[in-house]
Amino acid sequence: ISFFISCSVLFISCSNSSEIEQKKEEVKKDTIANVELSSCSKLFNEAKRLDNILLKATVVNNDIAEQAIKAFYDYSSNCKTDTLAPVFLIKAGQVAQSIRKFTQAQDFFKKCIDDFPKFRGRGAAMFLLAQLYDDASMLNDESEARTIYHQLIREYPDSPYANDAKACIQNLGKTDEQLIQEFMKKNK
Repeated sequence: ISFFISCSVLFISCSNSSEIEQKKEEVKKDTIANVELSSCSKLFNEAKRLDNILLKATVVNNDIAEQAIKAFYDYSSNCKTDTLAPVFLIKAGQVAQSIRKFTQAQDFFKKCIDDFPKFRGRGAAMFLLAQLYDDASMLNDESEARTIYHQLIREYPDSPYANDAKACIQNLGKTDEQLIQEFMKKNK
């Protein structure tokens, strides 16, 4: 009987210990989730504040643009589960492009495309990336632009970006002068 009582006490204490550990783990997870939520909230507020400054600006201030790029990237990489994370990656790319940091813009657009395959604005990110390659004053890689335009048409055939991509493919390699002449012919 004393053996049975000892085993019962040992079994009960082990199960209580297991339950206590489980509860500690749940509290730890809740605490981490609250810290992440608080952190994401702070990161979002900073990104939104800088976004508002940029939207009101009539001239791009490079220091503010750099701060915004960092805030947008920090938010998108630390709060990946938020639906706005890919939006802020696109914003980071657009701001980088506006201050002529084309490779940085390229990285942000690619990250948006690769890391958020279900993002409803993914076609926009693809189009912006293709435009970076398409433009001679930016990345100037017509072959890569063509590849991305075709991918966009294939993956999002009913989007307005697909129609724009088709037009861009037709204009690849043409000079401004050639485009103007074609435009003049169409409007005669």
